[in-house]
Amino acid sequence: MTTETTETTETDPRAAYAAFTASLIDDFRANSGNVSEGPLAGRQIVLLTTTGAKTGQPRTSPLVYSRDGADYIVVASKGGAPTHPAWYANLRAHPVVTVEVGGERFAARATAITSGPERDRLYAQHARVEAGFLEYPKKTDRVIPVVRLSRIG
Repeated sequence: MTTETTETTETDPRAAYAAFTASLIDDFRANSGNVSEGPLAGRQIVLLTTTGAKTGQPRTSPLVYSRDGADYIVVASKGGAPTHPAWYANLRAHPVVTVEVGGERFAARATAITSGPERDRLYAQHARVEAGFLEYPKKTDRVIPVVRLSRIG
């Protein structure tokens, strides 16, 4: 009689996401601000480094961006999840952030826009760059904040 054992290993989704993010950041930096592989290849990506609201440690997040004049616009969508992404809490606590885009790195001030015509205009503009953002408000009851990143200096 032969007995087969099947070993199942459950992957921690947080670890998988952290590995994906680290790989994306490495690819971005190795290619002067362009993502060359994976689901975000060819998209407008900015690396946003915030200071952890609780830890005080730097945290880097790759985000799709749009432009409004000289400013970069990112959206705290978290794919339409019911809660804001961690990077949003971080920049609310520490609004001076670091932005990397197109091989350039600079300090910026992050301003959250959570209501009104300006938020709606910027959100719609952002969704024109990345159509998936049109679906996110349908998945959540929260108002998804728009964040303006304005270069300092």
